[in-house]
Amino acid sequence: MTPTPAVSATPAPGSDSPPPGDAALLVADHVAGVLVVLSLSEGGEGAREVARLTGCHVSEHAGFLALPDGRVACVDERAGEVLLLDPLAALRGRPMPVTRIPVAVPAEQLAADPGGRYLVVGTGVGLNDEPWNDLVTVVDTVAGRGVRVRTRPDEPGVGVVGGEHFRDGSPRLVLRRRAPGSWDLYRLEDLWTAPTGCPRVDPIDRLPLPDDGLGDAEDPSDPGGARILTACGDGVHRVRVVGDRLVAEPPLPWGAAGRGHYLRPEPGTDRVWSVVRGGPGEPTAWPEWTNTAWCRHTAAGRTDLIDLGPGLVFRMAFAAPGVAAFSRMHPDGDEMVLVSTRPTAPGGAPLPHRIPLPAMDGAPRRGGTPWDGVQRRAIAASPARHLVAVTRGGHGTVHLFDVREPGRRTDLTFDTPLDEGGRLCLIAAGDGSHLDRRGR
Repeated sequence: MTPTPAVSATPAPGSDSPPPGDAALLVADHVAGVLVVLSLSEGGEGAREVARLTGCHVSEHAGFLALPDGRVACVDERAGEVLLLDPLAALRGRPMPVTRIPVAVPAEQLAADPGGRYLVVGTGVGLNDEPWNDLVTVVDTVAGRGVRVRTRPDEPGVGVVGGEHFRDGSPRLVLRRRAPGSWDLYRLEDLWTAPTGCPRVDPIDRLPLPDDGLGDAEDPSDPGGARILTACGDGVHRVRVVGDRLVAEPPLPWGAAGRGHYLRPEPGTDRVWSVVRGGPGEPTAWPEWTNTAWCRHTAAGRTDLIDLGPGLVFRMAFAAPGVAAFSRMHPDGDEMVLVSTRPTAPGGAPLPHRIPLPAMDGAPRRGGTPWDGVQRRAIAASPARHLVAVTRGGHGTVHLFDVREPGRRTDLTFDTPLDEGGRLCLIAAGDGSHLDRRGR
């Protein structure tokens, strides 16, 4: 284990500061309202703060979204604004530009079109018990403004298909609905040109979907970028956008006991990942939940299943060279699980590498739920770098691991506690992170 470096403000000119890093780590304490940008070297040593925002409460659910031009989008939940950040400018020693565009909140999902010009923000329940907000915001990042329309109260998943695939040149917006479940198709131009006053806009096409849809992704093997995948209880449902129509395709089975609650494409590959959660249905039985990594090779039509262990496994991250990283929480000890995304033998599933993580005060306990009033972990990586970052909620600590030497750990300490685990984003120039077009 390496010594714990202090994370502090950028050293004064003339000091013996380390050379600039080639990756930016965004660390958000969404509870305290702090967002810090760090410069990281490839090995993780010499981390230093290069930018900071205060009074900024990043939406934990909508997360961070990388854009093709190197900027990062997120939603300030309290201000009701999309923030467009340029952390790579901060790496080069310049002030970090921040663009603010009003949007409806609470933000449930954040997605972009392939070119990164248009963003869509769907609203959720926030701290309320049932859906109440029917607003969807479309943002033009070039014009620097947004338009709000009404759809129906829900917690919709959002996805945008690029306008280059359609005769009229207008991108298509797909909203994934719950209770009743459906895919709803819109022309983005119809939303953008809607009159003032937040009018209701009806979809141009709709297809039924199970009521329990949770998690969406584009199929990375689809050359038109117009196939949407949605995680449901009975498998991964698929739909293609063809002009003004939605065309359903046969769903994919999970192949393991339980169901996946989200989907995430691995940038630069044909692979889509989820974690299939099985075991007892009661939230208080979370230590007995089973977790199976589900990796679908969409071009080859093959699925790999990897046992991650019991407890709570939530989000994942992708690092080089071909590594999927998961954090697993359990009363008997937390760990990071690294899985090679390349089979060890023809037809064989990858094997996981397990790394213990320091315990958290206030971690979920037996008999309680894993998300009510407890500390959690966030995880982030860049698909072109070897680093993985994992938070230690409540301790103001981020653990850095180099997947080439996973036995070594660098701890970064902050002056904010990162309650509830905070949110992370790790990005480097040209790393392909923007190929995942939904906030994570």
